[in-house]
Amino acid sequence: MTDHSIKLAKLLLSGEEQLAISHIHSILTENDRLTLYEDLLTPAMTYIGQLWERNEITVADEHLATAICDFIISDFEFRSSIGEQGNRKKVMLFGVEGEEHYIGLKMAAAVFQEFGWSVRYLGPNLPLRHAETAANVWQPDVIAMSAALSYRLPMLKQSIQVLSHTAGQPTLLIGGRMAPLVHFEKEAAPGQVITMSNLRELQSWLALAEKGVGTINAFS
Repeated sequence: MTDHSIKLAKLLLSGEEQLAISHIHSILTENDRLTLYEDLLTPAMTYIGQLWERNEITVADEHLATAICDFIISDFEFRSSIGEQGNRKKVMLFGVEGEEHYIGLKMAAAVFQEFGWSVRYLGPNLPLRHAETAANVWQPDVIAMSAALSYRLPMLKQSIQVLSHTAGQPTLLIGGRMAPLVHFEKEAAPGQVITMSNLRELQSWLALAEKGVGTINAFS
């Protein structure tokens, strides 16, 4: 946790939207979304989550900080989307049924966009039957899911099992705080599941996918 992240967290909690954006621009030398997401917003939101767990802030404080974080991500997506062309592989992202955390997913969606992917971000807490329907209709190359809490792991496993059989048999990408604890991928969907611990891993994987290196399913 850096002083920059802690200062950003305090600005988010105090509702200082413009000061938060100014703080970010004072640190970033260019429109570097990965540094913004991985080195500033993620640790700031983790710090806020720790404050909430210690009852040092209220639920309303946490929701305010999340809303401003969401706005900042949307603002950077808009600034970076101008002129993006090229690869139009498709990715569908969502939080599994019952999962309400979504900021990490939104950051991941922006990283996919940076690589020219066609992105459908379906938000948090998507019922599995709706995810299955959407996957069969749109037929994405990759379906990315996240779970932040341990008691979402059974639903995550069920989602993997169901979505692995949707049209095109997409690659299934698992992220979020529970990603390192996913050990059922071989049982649930052999050869289709990749886990990502952070956005830098995702960026490296996408860079290799562009070259057709180290990938599975749709990219092999």
